[in-house]
Order: sequence, then C-alpha cells, then structure tokens
Amino acid sequence: MEARAILRYARISPRKVSIVMDLIRNKPLDEALAILQYTPKAACEPLLKLVNSAAANAENNFNMDRSSLYVAECYVCPGPTLKRIMPRDHGRAYRILKRTSHMTVVLKEKE
Repeated sequence: MEARAILRYARISPRKVSIVMDLIRNKPLDEALAILQYTPKAACEPLLKLVNSAAANAENNFNMDRSSLYVAECYVCPGPTLKRIMPRDHGRAYRILKRTSHMTVVLKEKE
C-alpha cells in the first residue's frame, strides 16, 4: 500500500528541487521531515508541505501507521516554462525562462 501527494505548477526550477529530493529519498518519515525543516534551500518549504500531505493521506485514507512510513519515491518533472523578456543595451532583448515543477512524493510502510 502506498500514499502519494502531488504538487503541480510550483514556481521553482526542477533542478533546485531535485537536489533536495536526493536528500530525503528512502529515509524514514521523521528523518525526512527533520532534513527538510533544517536544510536552508528554497525547495524545502514546498517539499515539507508535500511530505506532510502525503503522510496525512496515508493516515486518513489508508489507515497506515505514521511511525513505519518512509519516503519510497520522490521525483520532480518540469512543468511549463514562462517566457519573459529582459531589455538589454542597444535595443536588444534577452529571454528569461521562469521554470515550473511538478513534484511527487510516495510514502510506503516498512514491512
């Protein structure tokens, strides 16, 4: 049995999110929450909410024991990119890519 939570269209680059996801993959739930709480990265705040949401889904929807949960899978996919223009000298225009992410966290119970 597994519980999952998905966050779509988060306004953060997938590259930044994947760095933090590598820290919590295959960790017990309590340890993953502690890592997210004390790591000074921008991706930690939405990921912390996402892991808490997945834990709540596990408890309420599937009657899983919170103490035996671990982060079985977590991955990020790129979402749509917002294209913006930055004026530069001599009438040029540089493109700025504001990237978005789709994050997924899957929790499972240890046997």
